[in-house]
Amino acid sequence: MAGTSRGEQRVGLLNGFAAYGMWGLVPLFWPLLKPAGAIEILAHRMVWSLGVVGVLLLVMRRWAWAGELLRQPRKLGLITIAAAVITVNWGVYIWAVNSGHVVEASLGYFINPLVTIAMGVLLLKERLRPVQWTAVGVGAAAVLVLTIGYGRPPWISLCLAFSFATYGLVKKKVNLGGLESLAAESTIQFLPALAYLLWLGSRGEATFTAQGPGHGALLAATGVVTAIPLICFGAAAIRVPLSTLGLLQYMAPVFQFLLGIFYFHEAMPAERWAGFALVWLALSLLTFDALRAARRGALALREAARAAAGPAAAVGVPAEAVVLAVPAEATGIAADAVGSAGPAGPHGAV
Repeated sequence: MAGTSRGEQRVGLLNGFAAYGMWGLVPLFWPLLKPAGAIEILAHRMVWSLGVVGVLLLVMRRWAWAGELLRQPRKLGLITIAAAVITVNWGVYIWAVNSGHVVEASLGYFINPLVTIAMGVLLLKERLRPVQWTAVGVGAAAVLVLTIGYGRPPWISLCLAFSFATYGLVKKKVNLGGLESLAAESTIQFLPALAYLLWLGSRGEATFTAQGPGHGALLAATGVVTAIPLICFGAAAIRVPLSTLGLLQYMAPVFQFLLGIFYFHEAMPAERWAGFALVWLALSLLTFDALRAARRGALALREAARAAAGPAAAVGVPAEAVVLAVPAEATGIAADAVGSAGPAGPHGAV
């Protein structure tokens, strides 16, 4: 059993590295789609994503959730909001990459955990630990320094961070699997996206057929580029701890940041380095606090199990039943501890 568990965790880690690695390297893909503009690329991504996830769901025979969703107007409304917010996120990200702002886009996903925490306090009335407050304060100082460095607020970063944090908040309430959620959101996005592409074609401005079959194939591949990392993420999420995914999430913006500097040769004056250094300090504080709280939660869980095992052993209750008898509050501590530094959502980052 232990060997199987280690094997499963290894598979989960490989899938996690694959998912976040692909999201981190995706800035190399969007420029290949030029001369298509950001909105045309976005529309193709919406259309082809639905086709890809539709085939996957058909192969897996996972359709039961669709009927249940249609009978829940509130969930449908939340899915619509999620689709709108992720549309903004995708569109801004594609435009940023193809306009030479890869570094600023990467910043958006570095500060996303801080924005998520701030939204939790403001909207959900969550209580922060002192180290978390410190991290949020350092993050706010970083935005101020970067505003001075850019000569304007880093609006691309802020838009990406806030749109993705809002998306995460909505997704938390919807509670739908990654592939199913993408299918539902893509269904809502499909008709407006298709209508835009048809309109663009009627004006003779569409590049899908005008730039040759290779260009058309690349635009169609946007659906695959969206779905494959999501599938890998789903495989990782069920096999590795949330705290591990929380650490892996930083792979994507790190890769994007390095690509922006060394591949796209974007400028990084001293004040921008200072701003990024503050962001990384804030994330280090956040990660340290989350891991420390997770350790405490694990200790509390073991102590609760040990306490339950004492009286259970006296009356001959099996060990398996003792584990089930551990209070739910104890099992929730570890998850709550890492929630603020949890993984980026499956397909918002790109």
